[in-house]
Amino acid sequence: MTTIEFQNLANQQRSPQTILPNLGLVCITISQKVRFKTITRTRYLKLSLKERESILRELYQHNLQRLHDALTFCEQNEIRLYRMTSNLFPMNDLEDKIGENLLEEMADELGKIGQRAVALGIRMVLHPDQFVVLSSDSPEIIQTSINILARHARDLDLLGLPRSPWSLMNIHGGKSQRAEKLIQVISELPEAIKSRLTLENDEYAYSASEILAVCQAAKIPLVFDAHHHICHENLDSYNEPSVATMLEAARETWTNPDWQLVHISNGETAFKDRKHSDFIHAMPDIYYQVPWIEVEAKRKEEAIAHLRSWWLVGQ
Repeated sequence: MTTIEFQNLANQQRSPQTILPNLGLVCITISQKVRFKTITRTRYLKLSLKERESILRELYQHNLQRLHDALTFCEQNEIRLYRMTSNLFPMNDLEDKIGENLLEEMADELGKIGQRAVALGIRMVLHPDQFVVLSSDSPEIIQTSINILARHARDLDLLGLPRSPWSLMNIHGGKSQRAEKLIQVISELPEAIKSRLTLENDEYAYSASEILAVCQAAKIPLVFDAHHHICHENLDSYNEPSVATMLEAARETWTNPDWQLVHISNGETAFKDRKHSDFIHAMPDIYYQVPWIEVEAKRKEEAIAHLRSWWLVGQ
């Protein structure tokens, strides 16, 4: 068997496995069960200070409840990994301090969510948006990126989540051929950020081997993405030897290998299509050895159920 092919389930065999990887839900469900509200910066800035506070209070309360709903959904569907949306508390980094002050006011409610996640055994992680570029040529962009990460780190602190890669904040390397700058900036980050930071290989700027070298030098974990790797290296199979080599090398960057997390996605129209497919139809065999997998597929919880059902059939 070279890949997991759902079309040929009846003809496939694999060795028994007693512990299956934990499959992660990314941000929302395809149904309306887990959805969050937001507001654009343009609209927000048109409001009076009183209106800003009112609308953010309502929005934050709604999203806090929805975060509880996300945990409930994960509990009911036996999902132990949940990636929070990076836009959970919009506008909480502005100079008016309204969002920041509201979150401090809601600290007890936030803490209860973190406690509930711990009690349920659900790992909560975060993937800040694409505007985080720690390797930029621009000092202003780097500082803005650090500010974004600091805001997310503060949110994780308010949730009571640990300052460790268990509650990771995962980003890409950013501007290519800037590895030394990236390492330098990471080394100078506040502990609340660096203790949670992970880096991911991508299709364009940083190959798996390049970002591995950065992670080794900066002493932070690597989140390996097999689909990014095959796209970057122009490979024809998830079971090319370099896939296993890079995954095992990535594992060495995790102080606790039991926390190693990877991403899986498939191409929408072709094997090396960078756009994500609805479901996962193929995956590296070596991914069976990984404890945590974020499923980056458009059909969200349906893709998780689809993948899990095949595993259970194969037991």
